[in-house]
Order: sequence, then structure tokens, then C-alpha cells
Amino acid sequence: MENQKMYVKNREDKLDKLKREAKALETDRSRFFQKNYEIFQNYKKFDSDAALTYITLCQKLAPPNNDSLHTVIQLDLAWVYSTVGRYIEASKLLNEINPAALGTKLLAKYYDTYSSFYSHYGQSNNRQEYYQASERYRDSLLQVLPKSSLEYRTTMAIKTLFNGSREDAKKQFFDLWKQNQKDLEQRALLSYFISLIYKYEKNAAGQLYYLTVSASADIEMANRDNASFHDLALTYYDKQDFDRAFRYIEKAIDDAMQCKVRYRIIEGTSSYPIINAAYQQKINSQNKQLIALIVVVSFLLIGVIIGLIVIYRQVQHLRRIRSELSGTNQQLRALNSEINQTNLKLSESNHIKEEYIAQFFDMCSSYIDKMEDIRKALLKKASNQQWEALREQLKSTQMEEREIQQLYINFDRIFLNLYPTFVDEFNALLQEDEKIYPKKSELLNTELRIFALIRLGIDDSVKIASFLRYSLRTVYNYRTKVRNKAAGNRDTFEASVCQIATIDRLNKQ
Repeated sequence: MENQKMYVKNREDKLDKLKREAKALETDRSRFFQKNYEIFQNYKKFDSDAALTYITLCQKLAPPNNDSLHTVIQLDLAWVYSTVGRYIEASKLLNEINPAALGTKLLAKYYDTYSSFYSHYGQSNNRQEYYQASERYRDSLLQVLPKSSLEYRTTMAIKTLFNGSREDAKKQFFDLWKQNQKDLEQRALLSYFISLIYKYEKNAAGQLYYLTVSASADIEMANRDNASFHDLALTYYDKQDFDRAFRYIEKAIDDAMQCKVRYRIIEGTSSYPIINAAYQQKINSQNKQLIALIVVVSFLLIGVIIGLIVIYRQVQHLRRIRSELSGTNQQLRALNSEINQTNLKLSESNHIKEEYIAQFFDMCSSYIDKMEDIRKALLKKASNQQWEALREQLKSTQMEEREIQQLYINFDRIFLNLYPTFVDEFNALLQEDEKIYPKKSELLNTELRIFALIRLGIDDSVKIASFLRYSLRTVYNYRTKVRNKAAGNRDTFEASVCQIATIDRLNKQ
């Protein structure tokens, strides 16, 4: 059905081509007649009004001395009249024909047309006597048809079916089906009658399958005079598939209206109210369900909105708590940092104390030993009354100078033991061409020793001068001179010196 417009377009294109060919043959009466008769045959089950126009034209074009041809046209015209519901005109034409004067071939067409006439008439008013008359003319048709012909075999299968011998009819139709199903017209006809057999057998699946095959073939041929869609609609109605039933009954009525087939229109419109009522009832039921669903969804939506509002408020509350926690965590981190710095300083201070206490006891012990040696030497000289030598020794400063040098050496060794990377890190704070290194014979020089004391926390110049035996001016000059060599900010240079080796020592601990 999705492609039916394409098949209708193919049929219309074919008719347009035939009309162009006919127009080109207007000067050749015989061939012009044949081409218009071909157009009529293509319109028969596509548009009855157009078919009537062209068979009427053929009636005018037929040679006056050809009685057989006039009879053929008269029978075709009667068939079209019975299709569009002009039964009086059709009956009049058929009554004018004398069957005794007809040959076998024309007689077969005469009986077939009469059978169709009564079938169409019977479907229009649903009176049994007309169906019976159609059956009688079908019997007469079987008497004149060649028994080997497809038309005879098909007509006999139909007669067998309507006589109630379904098994025999089924065998006959399936034999015909195997041989002729590739022909679209035969496929539509045979599958329709096979579906009737399955309907009588109450085989809904078989009935539905063959009706679908028949309807598909009718669509491909663009055959609007069909029974398949009407029966398909009723089949789906029985299955309570009202959507498809409504779709197919609309298709059946639409085809009948476009083809102007009276008995098909009556047939379709008689079933339409029943199917439409069931379809509308289903639509109404679905609408009620939809309304109920909308109400439920609306309540759910309201619940969701309320839930979202509550969640939003909770999220905002959590954000405030998180923000407060974040501020608290920052404060804790700052406190931890301060505690770590304090612990580091305490740890470093403790380490220095430990180192210096050990060295202090060692130096004190050493100085006690030296003082004892000096006392003994002085006592010995005094006992021997070596007063001049005693006076010279007491006047000499060599011992003081020697001890000061030893003090510096001890300080340098202890300090570098505590801060082995001090010299390199200190120079990293200076400009590249202003770095300070001790001589090979020294551990630290005066500048390094001053800033070593600053690193230990002794930043008072007075104390530094006293410890190093320098004047206050000398210490101040050294400090200023080195600050001027700083690679970075001079004001923070000494604070940076105080941070030398702090991180490494913390990591080591």
C-alpha cells in the first residue's frame, strides 16, 4: 500500500502512451479501433467511466458489416453498464442478442457476461435469485468452454467451491495456483478463492495469508475493482484488529469510488459503519486511557517537580555545608602547615641542641684538660722560680689565637655536619658571578660563617661580632656586602638563608 501511488502512476503512464499511439493512428480506422479497444480493456478495472467512454467510441468505430465485432462490443458495453449500476441498459443490450446466432467463442462471452450481470445485480440488492441465475449462466458457460482452457478450469473450480465440495475445489485451485501464480491477474483471482476456502474451513491464518497475496497483486495491477480489501477488512475486524480493518475498508471504498463500481461501493459502505463504530470505540477507549495516563503523568510530574525542589534545596544546603567544610579544611590546612613548621623548627632546634650538647661536653672536657696542663706548667715554673718565663707565657696571646682558630674549626665542622649542603644552597641565592666559596684549607670563610650563625637563628650583629671576635662595623659591612650580591629580593635574602636545608631535613626525619 505504501507503493500504490507508483503502481497507479504506471497504469496511468501506460494509458497515456496508448492514447498517444491511438492519436497517431486516427487516419487508419481499423488500427485506430484496435488501439482504442486496448485502451478500453486497460480501463475496465481501473476507471469504469473511462472504460464506458472508450467502448462507446469503439462501438462507433466498428465496421458496420462485422456482426461478430458488434456483438463483442455490445457484450462489453453490457458488462460496463452492469458494473456502474446501469442494470436496465445492460439487460436491454443482453436481451437484444440472439444466442442461437452466436458461434462457440461468442457464446462463451455471452454466458460469461450474463453471469457477471446477475452477480453484480445480486450484490447490489443481495437477492438470492440473482445469484442463482448467475450460477445457471456459469453452468452454460462450462458447456461451451474448451475443457483444457484456463478459463474452463477456473470456472469449474469456482462452481465446485460454491456447490460445497471444498476439498475438490481446494485441489483444483492449488493445481491452478502452482501453474499460474506468476501471472498477476491469476494470482489475484486464485488467491482470493483459496482464501474463501480457508474461511469456510475457519483457518484464519490461511485466509489472511491468501487475502494478503490477492490484495498485493491487486495493488501491483492498480486493480480498483477488487474484493480482496473488503474481505481483508472484515477478517481483521473478526480478529479485533480495528486499526487495520478501518484502514482496509477505507481502501476498498476509495477504490470502488474511483473505479465507479456500484456493487463494490454498496458492498464497502454496508460494512463501513460496523468497522468504523468499532474503530471509533477503540479510539475513544484509547483517548480515555490517554486522558487517564495524562492525569497520572501530571501527578507524577508534580511529584517530580516537588522532589526536584526538595532535592535542589538539599543540594543548596549541602553546598553551604561543603563551603563551610572547605573553609574549615583550609583553616585546618593552615594550622597543620603552621604546626609542621613549628615541629620542623622544634625538630631542627632539638637536633642542633643534641649536636651542640655533645660537642659542648667534648669541648669542655678538652678545655678542662688544657687548663690542667697549663696549671701544671705554670706551677712547675713557679716552683722552679722561673718568674721571667712565667711572665712571658702569661703575656703571650698565641694560646688565645690558637684556641679561637680551633673554635672556628669546631664550629665549621659541627655546622656543616648539620647542614652539609649549606654552601651550595647559599650560593644558589647569589648572583652567578658573585658566589662565595671557602679556600681549600678552610671549611667556611668569614662571610659564610656570619650567615651560618644567621641560619642558626643568631641574627644579632652584636652577638655575631662577639662570637667571631670582630667589630660591630665589620659584621655590618659583611652582611650588607653579601645582601647586595643577592640574585633575588635583597630585603628577604636573610629570611631565605634561614630556610636553607629546612625541607630536606624535614623529609629525612
